[in-house]
Amino acid sequence: MHLSRPMLAPVVLLAFQVSVASAQAPAQKRAFTPADWYRVTTLGSPALSPDGSLVAFSVTTVKESENKRHTEVWVVPAAGGEAVRYTAPGYESSNPRWSPDGKYLFFTSNRPGGKGSTWALRMDRPGGEAVQIETYPTGSMPRDKRFAVWTAPGKEAGESGDSTASKAKQDDPWKGMPPMARPPHGAITRPLDPKRFDGRHIVDAGYKRNGAGYVPNRAEARKWQPAQLWMQAVGDTAKRQLTNTAYSHRNAVVSPDGRWIAFVADPELRPDSVVELERDSIARLPYDAARDEAPRNEGDIFIISIDGGEPRRLTRANGVERSLAWSPDGKQISYISNDGVRTGHNRLYVVDVAGGEPRNLLGDWAYEPDSYEWMPNGEIVMTAAIGGRDAIFRVSKDGRMREVVGGRRRIFGVSYDERYRKIAFVASSMDRPTELFIVDIDGRNERKLTGFNDALLAEVAFSGAERFTYTSVGGREIEAWLMEPYGYEPGKKYPLVLYIHGGPHSRYGENWFDEFQNIAGAGMWVLFTNPRGSSGYGADFTYSTRGEWGGDDYLDLMKAVDIAAMRPDVDSTRMGVTGGSYGGFMTAWITTKTDRFKAAQTDRMISNWWSWYGSSDAQGLTEFEFYGKPWDNPAMYDTLSPIRYADRVKTPTLIVQSEEDHRTPMTDAEQWFMALEKRGVPVEFVRYPRSTHDLSRTGEPWLLVDRLARLRQWFTYWLMDQPSGVAAEP
Repeated sequence: MHLSRPMLAPVVLLAFQVSVASAQAPAQKRAFTPADWYRVTTLGSPALSPDGSLVAFSVTTVKESENKRHTEVWVVPAAGGEAVRYTAPGYESSNPRWSPDGKYLFFTSNRPGGKGSTWALRMDRPGGEAVQIETYPTGSMPRDKRFAVWTAPGKEAGESGDSTASKAKQDDPWKGMPPMARPPHGAITRPLDPKRFDGRHIVDAGYKRNGAGYVPNRAEARKWQPAQLWMQAVGDTAKRQLTNTAYSHRNAVVSPDGRWIAFVADPELRPDSVVELERDSIARLPYDAARDEAPRNEGDIFIISIDGGEPRRLTRANGVERSLAWSPDGKQISYISNDGVRTGHNRLYVVDVAGGEPRNLLGDWAYEPDSYEWMPNGEIVMTAAIGGRDAIFRVSKDGRMREVVGGRRRIFGVSYDERYRKIAFVASSMDRPTELFIVDIDGRNERKLTGFNDALLAEVAFSGAERFTYTSVGGREIEAWLMEPYGYEPGKKYPLVLYIHGGPHSRYGENWFDEFQNIAGAGMWVLFTNPRGSSGYGADFTYSTRGEWGGDDYLDLMKAVDIAAMRPDVDSTRMGVTGGSYGGFMTAWITTKTDRFKAAQTDRMISNWWSWYGSSDAQGLTEFEFYGKPWDNPAMYDTLSPIRYADRVKTPTLIVQSEEDHRTPMTDAEQWFMALEKRGVPVEFVRYPRSTHDLSRTGEPWLLVDRLARLRQWFTYWLMDQPSGVAAEP
């Protein structure tokens, strides 16, 4: 027996059947403005103490005057009560986790005076400063109270006392020269005068990454350092290397009795260098469906004694087994796999440690597992995305599933006590920012433990949204939402803005989102949907747009607009469209196909897939989605580029791009701006400094809020009643 698809009823809701989710906001509450973003508190990383009495979590606030975010670790009683800050406000602290015995609360901080970033607070006695403890394994604390096992590069032969290596370092001709002067390994040319050269010398494809920027050159040949098994006993400072092999060990987990280690490795235990060279050679070949689409086995589960010896292969399945976990009795190992096909459906499997065929616990369930853990009684507790919402399930030994935590909301982190009696989680709903909750493992007695955003909620009227589904091309059921404008009055018409998410393999959902509240606060409807290609609806749905971007996904979006436009309270003559990344591409694409939208805004856009491929840090995206490199499939790269149809665009467009965005580089926005400018289409181009592809999520606060204000001004100017030539106030 398996769950049906909750929350996605197979019905089409006609526009006039969709009602406003909530009544007009109380008069004493005002509309959200961009500046309110500075006041929103974001919670994350819940960590329930082993005995279930306390919950630690991170709290991120914005210091507007300093143009930065600040994160601290707080603790609240699980039974309810006052939340207390546990880390010093002068430092950044995050990612709390407990020692297995509950005596220490570990957290991550780059405060000075220590080695590494792991610090701890003593929790079994009052007060005290944060310290670093060498007798506990660093990083995430293990459930096992005796020792931790992890994987990391092993010590190389000749690492110490190698006179040849030492002499080479001493004789380095580039020592003391500017870093950029050192030629990359294998380069033919070199600076005439190293002291005068301050450019970049590049020989490797991966020379830049979004966020990291330009990556330093390799000064020497790549050294293969296979990840080995390491162990550290709790209470001991010594870290012991357990293996020394030419292949890497991954995802190591220790059996409940502490005698065995399960890990994932190359199926034939080949050296890393051989595996990487094979992958590299395949990556350089033209796309071939028979080769590139065939299921392949890239990792299997092995078991080895804690004392070493030869590993025993447990599985021989296509794909890469991951997220390994032992059952409480040590007789089974669970894992997640998609059976070796990139577009395959992820499933949760269990396999007997003694051997045998793995068993699919989820059957033909429409959705996919996210995180999971074994409970002491042999059941599994699992999180999953169910379309635009999240849920927590209990899965019995025979695969029967029961949803214990759900509703219209998103869940951002879960934690369990040692005996799995409670679940602590951070959640957000459409009109409520994140807060911390706790609930019994059976879903009963849910309570909200924090109220960091209560004061803001009492002052600002955040909008809710009506959820609806509709049937689109090919019978696909699509989930969508319509967020009501602030100050909604029945009988009046309001403009509408369509939002398109990025990815495309991501999703909108049942959580508070600043961009939606920003536009709704200006008095406009916000329509958002998860068209085919979105995540959260199963692999078949997610990868159904391969090779067809701008096809049926475009029709999915237009069908939602058609439904909303039929409403008597939507002004279909005043509609806008916006999106970022894939959504930026789709926004430009839409304006080449229709002029029904009176304004558009593109964020981190792509206008030309040829130039994008040559300047992005993510060529693998289109190599997979467009079935090869540009020269393998030139027609697709060409015909899916909006720039080819720029002569059709009439829609006034605001372009927002980040100077340090290496995912969707500036060149595509420049081409789009020039095309619209030369054609006389109203266009504005805003370029943000010191910003990456993640400006709208993690960018500098002042710039992020400025962007929110510009979006609001742009759509207000073109869609609302404004005096000619006067931009709306933010």
